[in-house]
Amino acid sequence: MDHGSHEHHQMGSTNAMAVAATLHCLTGCAIGEILGLVVGTALGLGNLATIAIAIALSFVFGYTLSTLPLLRAGLSVGAALTVVLAADTLSIATMEAVDNLVVAVVPGAMDAGLVNPTFWLSMMLALTVAFFAAWPVNRYLLARGKGHALTHEFHGATPVGARRFIPDLATPTLVAAITAFMLGGLLVSAADALLQ
Repeated sequence: MDHGSHEHHQMGSTNAMAVAATLHCLTGCAIGEILGLVVGTALGLGNLATIAIAIALSFVFGYTLSTLPLLRAGLSVGAALTVVLAADTLSIATMEAVDNLVVAVVPGAMDAGLVNPTFWLSMMLALTVAFFAAWPVNRYLLARGKGHALTHEFHGATPVGARRFIPDLATPTLVAAITAFMLGGLLVSAADALLQ
């Protein structure tokens, strides 16, 4: 393989890894955002408190989804969390900043209830924009052996003992589940709006 094709292959591999890493972070952020907004709405909290809960839960779920494969691979909880904090914090922070900014500027999104199409459409828009904001961050980190590159040596390890019961949640499965959930929320809210 000549030098030019090796660089092209490496760049393609880094790009693909950055997409996978960003989608992985995005699923954790989406779970946290949606759950945070559900909790905030159910408790009748104001916008700032709801956003704070959503951001906190996004970090919790983002870190959790990244920690599970490391635990399956045999790392202790402390060691796994150390790797995940170093690997995911910048990506999740970028996603959360952009995601919440987009929702804040979409007219009516902050006050839309869970059965309002504006809520689901603004969430889809915000997560899409957040993906494109976080992808270059993840690519930059991966190219320098940081970010999700820190976790890749542990992926695909054969779990032993009780660790084999730790869920192996592949990124495509997570993305499909979040997409289906959001489309379901949009359909239910659109149907509710049509019936009124």
